[in-house]
Amino acid sequence: MPPSRSILHVDMDAFFVGVELLDRPELRGRPVVVGGAGRRGVVAAASYEARSYGVFSAQPMAVARRLCPHAVILDGRHDRYREISGQVMAIFRDVTPLVEPLSLDEAFLDVTGRTRGLGPAPQIAQMIRDRVLQEVGLSCSVGVAPNKFLAKLASQRAKPTATPTGPVPGPGVLEIAEDAALVFLHALPVEAIWGVGPATLTKLQQLGIATVADLADIDAEVLVRHLGRASGRHLAALAWGRDDRPVESSVGAKSISHEETFPEDIADREVLERELLRLADSVGQRLRDSGVVARTIGIKVRFAGFRTVTRSVTPAAPVDDGLLIASIAQTLLAEVEVAGGIRLIGVAASQLIDPPATQLALDLTEAAVGASGPLRTSPRPRSPELIDTLDSIRSRFGRSAIGPARLAGAAGAAASEPGTRLWGPAVPVDEPGGSQI
Repeated sequence: MPPSRSILHVDMDAFFVGVELLDRPELRGRPVVVGGAGRRGVVAAASYEARSYGVFSAQPMAVARRLCPHAVILDGRHDRYREISGQVMAIFRDVTPLVEPLSLDEAFLDVTGRTRGLGPAPQIAQMIRDRVLQEVGLSCSVGVAPNKFLAKLASQRAKPTATPTGPVPGPGVLEIAEDAALVFLHALPVEAIWGVGPATLTKLQQLGIATVADLADIDAEVLVRHLGRASGRHLAALAWGRDDRPVESSVGAKSISHEETFPEDIADREVLERELLRLADSVGQRLRDSGVVARTIGIKVRFAGFRTVTRSVTPAAPVDDGLLIASIAQTLLAEVEVAGGIRLIGVAASQLIDPPATQLALDLTEAAVGASGPLRTSPRPRSPELIDTLDSIRSRFGRSAIGPARLAGAAGAAASEPGTRLWGPAVPVDEPGGSQI
């Protein structure tokens, strides 16, 4: 029997909204929604006051407006959220070096080796909550358990809840002790388990499985036959609270991407190629900021009818230059029919690795890229010295200080800022909006 661990899952409460309230304290207690304020926008986060009206993240902003017409709608500020996230993560790392961030607003912490000096794990969890509130001004909820799976379930139960009469505070810290784990777990609906999405849930329901207890009673081989070997064995283990995954403090991003939802569908290929250039420029910048290069470049295209396609390719050498990424993305777009109108487009860099000792020049030929047609643009690879100079200018004067000539002009410069419209377009000046201030 392996020794018991003390794992925390820390989840910030309505993080994006909380950050906005740090800068706009006069909005406290009001229904506040962060996201794309335009009619095609998406909710990124909602205060618990807004959630009481049925508003939730990933919901279309138009629906959120109907549910809560008096909500204050704020455009997201990803750079500000990243800044505050850094402050929060620094507190975590001051407690333990074993911190695995999952996103800007949540992380796993292994505090097994800190219990001797700092006290039991629930006491450490409360200390973290107190420090985040005192030093950053934000609230968080913490789950305490012997493994990651149970800790994440516990943090969800520790959070505030939204009710029709308003927010109800949660306990803030909730522990699932090892000897009480199965009692807690088996009472949950089966969809509470990681990996049980709509398709898997339908298959489980066909087997008569409604709760985690039902899942635990099913032979693992039955699950394997219906769900596949990996998924079946994974769910069988979680049904009994078994999760041996360590907290991995060295885990980095698996991909870096930017995408844009347009106010109106776009069928002009030249406009779409210019948009890809803007997005690729931002992806390249983030790759270099993270000290990695990408082995695979892909695009995401969503049509007017919401059908979505993706295309990707692995070039001859890994890349981190936005112009080269744009050329690859534009070549991939050449394989997609855009005449019917495009609602969303995105660029993604994946299979991220450390830069090779000698960065090879990318061969932008048809054979290297694997495209069905010639590149629309074939820029010469830029020298590392030139890229370093451009990065230095942006670091000192801002991202809009310099960029690709094709994006020149006020609109292009403003749009080239990464994270400005992550959740859809903002409200145009001639479009009626909600309570956007």
